[in-house]
Amino acid sequence: MNISKEQIAQARVLVVGDVMLDRYWYGAVDRISPEAPVPVVRVTREEERAGGAANVAYNAVSLGAHASLLTVVGDDEASRHLEELVAKTGIETHFGRDADLKTTVKLRVIGRQQQLIRLDFENTPQNEILAGQTATFESILPAHNAVLFSDYGKGGLAHVIDMIERARALGKPILIDPKGSDYTRYQNATVITPNRAEMQQVIGHWSDEADLRVKAHNLREQLHLDAVLLTRSEEGMTLFDADGELHVSAQAREVFDVTGAGDTVIATMAVMVGAGMSLREAMPLANRAGGIVVGKFGTATVSYEELFA
Repeated sequence: MNISKEQIAQARVLVVGDVMLDRYWYGAVDRISPEAPVPVVRVTREEERAGGAANVAYNAVSLGAHASLLTVVGDDEASRHLEELVAKTGIETHFGRDADLKTTVKLRVIGRQQQLIRLDFENTPQNEILAGQTATFESILPAHNAVLFSDYGKGGLAHVIDMIERARALGKPILIDPKGSDYTRYQNATVITPNRAEMQQVIGHWSDEADLRVKAHNLREQLHLDAVLLTRSEEGMTLFDADGELHVSAQAREVFDVTGAGDTVIATMAVMVGAGMSLREAMPLANRAGGIVVGKFGTATVSYEELFA
């Protein structure tokens, strides 16, 4: 099913969640260090990208939709870089700042076309930092037609239960990229999109498709969800809903980098649902978008033209 650019432009997606700054240092590797058996990287180029929930919002605007981003960051240099990067893409930003918080930075050192090491700078907030953002959420919610919670387990979504309730009361579709082993806080959402590893953390291993089906539907019913969308890498993806299951196969292409593929999938789902599609209609497009983005390096996005090429 195709959808026009004009219909997508009407979609307004509110993305709530944990953001991070993705830093890439690229360099030449010509020798091994005399101090330890590690490569010496002579850094020749640096790059910064918006990651986490910011990448999800960027995926939504790349498709041509409107996206707002509600998040809490530290009061530091990384947060200002991040806000500049996000604002440049046309995303409407609602950044709360907390001096006790360190904005998450993931620094990847790349040499010879591969990631050599990743350094994470972060801290988990002691207090509930997103509480102050609930009022902002309430005020901007009515202007949006889909809400997407991007949970990276950094502590920014402890108030997700209240937010789901408010979005539900206004009849907004609620999409969640989940984290952790306790999904009870996602109750009453429209759809959650775990990958295989995330799903196993919650329902345990499944012996075959029939076993998976039973466990997935049990989870859906326990949490009062409309659907569970399981993303399965090379096996494609499966939607479990009240009508049963719908499976789409992976788009066969060279997989270059799976970073951020889940972001692209859920952002595409949110945009299509925001534009009026059903979950079942949106899923093949989200699958196609995920297939395109794994062919690109680093956290990447997909345009309307690429999706409907």
